[in-house]
Amino acid sequence: MIYEMNEATSKLDEFRAEAQVLVPVLKAAREELGEERANALILGALRDWGRERFRHIGADIPGSPQEKWQAIKDLDMKRTRKDDLDFAMLRWDAEAVEYDVTRCKYAELFRELGEPELGEVLVCGADTYLSEEVTGPDVTYTRSQCLMTGGCLCDVRWRISAEPAGSDEGSAGIVDDTGRSSRSDIC
Repeated sequence: MIYEMNEATSKLDEFRAEAQVLVPVLKAAREELGEERANALILGALRDWGRERFRHIGADIPGSPQEKWQAIKDLDMKRTRKDDLDFAMLRWDAEAVEYDVTRCKYAELFRELGEPELGEVLVCGADTYLSEEVTGPDVTYTRSQCLMTGGCLCDVRWRISAEPAGSDEGSAGIVDDTGRSSRSDIC
């Protein structure tokens, strides 16, 4: 299926491959249409693709919105290499996951390419698409700033509601097994 996320492919490798195709397309479109029209057209289409991708991924995963979120985040952790992110974990329990990302190789990649807006759509948008298309109000996502677009950190906040009434599963079982480095030197 076109919407699969392959555990063997790192997220950084996936983003590099996408950028190799999309950056030249975006630049050519800007030359033809102008920057504003090209960005609206291509970045808008990529946002729609991201939402559709997560809608299909979510439909293929059984369980409650909380269980779907956990399954996707587990796979996300497997695809994120230890040196891709530096972050400070602030909270990790059944009700919330909160962390501040202080260094991000994905943001570095897209800023080096001069395309942070493209990176925001492809990389940072994924959490938004997950929240909008898979979990709805049961698992909500907020971020007030982003390294990709010039923030001094990414303040990632997930809120996880209890399982729907009548479920004997309890709340989402969240385990912090990232093994990644974290830094506490925030902005």
